[in-house]
Amino acid sequence: MTLGRGEGNPPSAFDFGKYLDGLFGYALVLSRNRAEAEDLVQETCLRALGAMERLHSESNVKGWLFTILRNIWLNELRRRRTTPEMVELDSDAKGVIDPPDTSKDPHAIYVGELVREQVRAAIGQLPVEFREVIMLREYEELSYQEIAAVLDCPPGTVMSRLARARSKLRELLPRLATAPPSQEKDEGRNGEAVA
Repeated sequence: MTLGRGEGNPPSAFDFGKYLDGLFGYALVLSRNRAEAEDLVQETCLRALGAMERLHSESNVKGWLFTILRNIWLNELRRRRTTPEMVELDSDAKGVIDPPDTSKDPHAIYVGELVREQVRAAIGQLPVEFREVIMLREYEELSYQEIAAVLDCPPGTVMSRLARARSKLRELLPRLATAPPSQEKDEGRNGEAVA
């Protein structure tokens, strides 16, 4: 979806579509809730549309969108501290299930999904300042300077948080780092499995 202000006013257009997956992933890391993440992305797009006239042609659109999303999230956290929490009674936790890819080895697919889930779970255990810096660097591939702009902190702080986050992930994921590439076992003389 390409949106813009028209001819002659830079930037004349940019494609929101290429940023939506990254914004959703970041929102999911912050909120840990799919519905809230969708709402955050929607609100980010709405606010970006309203503020496009302030965007300069040399601006980093991706960093700008991530900053808007983060600010919305921080405002939401402040609001939650001052208002009572509502509990939804009729919650439906069913999600969309993608069909399996039959062109790949089922065992490789299973192991890959298992590793992804372990990494997601480990990232979920990190404090929010580590989760967001890992997400922005490793998944969104933002530079240290871009992350610093999004988080409104010095690049040195970004590097420090990233180093501490990676260290914490190494502690949480020791089996992944030391697991051999193949889990196959050799067979002994009697057909028994030998590790």
